[in-house]
Amino acid sequence: MKQLLIRADDIGYSYAVNLGIARSINEGLVRSAGLMPNMPEAERGWSLVADAGIAVGQHTNVCLGKPCADPELIPSMLNESGDFHSSRTFREHFKRGEELIDFDEACIEIRAQHDRFVEIVGREPDYFEAHAVMSKNLNRAISAVAQELGLKEQKASFDPTAVVRCGATDLRMVMHSMEPGYEPKDSIMRTVREMADGETVVFVCHPGYLDRFILENSSLTTDRTKEVDALTDPELRAWLESQSDLRLIDYRDL
Repeated sequence: MKQLLIRADDIGYSYAVNLGIARSINEGLVRSAGLMPNMPEAERGWSLVADAGIAVGQHTNVCLGKPCADPELIPSMLNESGDFHSSRTFREHFKRGEELIDFDEACIEIRAQHDRFVEIVGREPDYFEAHAVMSKNLNRAISAVAQELGLKEQKASFDPTAVVRCGATDLRMVMHSMEPGYEPKDSIMRTVREMADGETVVFVCHPGYLDRFILENSSLTTDRTKEVDALTDPELRAWLESQSDLRLIDYRDL
């Protein structure tokens, strides 16, 4: 039996993104979603889906907005304005072989975001991972804090052939957004067709609508709206449900 987990990232990114994610959950296929605890729209975003019975994870964010920790405790993580370094800044340091942030400071911020997550959601996250940036120290810190708090870490790899572990399950992570000509419905169907029997795949989406904040702060824009349409498409749901060798799961099943 194949297992497909469709995940939506970025609850809290912006008001418009929240609306798209909420529609993808309340009217669509998404049963697992990640919340960015530090963002101003996180609490309102969660309120839109809190009664949907989904698995919700901590989508730790250290490249946009303000920190949850005391800024004086995490100076390596912040720019001169007191905001997190951008993902572009992370990439520039990574290309030079430089580590931008301090491991211990990353642990402090991850714990603070966990506390904020629990304050918003009212329970522990069903999975634990990070909004992708190029930083070995961040990845190490996510693993360390997950182990410390007894949380289910989702190891990250967007090499579609790489096998990573989450809970007791080996899986592959697939993400095709931002690829030229990306069509989410076709991509999900192709992914299912290419899965081996007994394999688990996490298909990572970023559904959302667009507002000024997302347009000014993210390179992922129109593909978010395509994903909302695909994830609420009755034909895609019917096709997935017609696959006798496929089980749709969420992170609580891992």
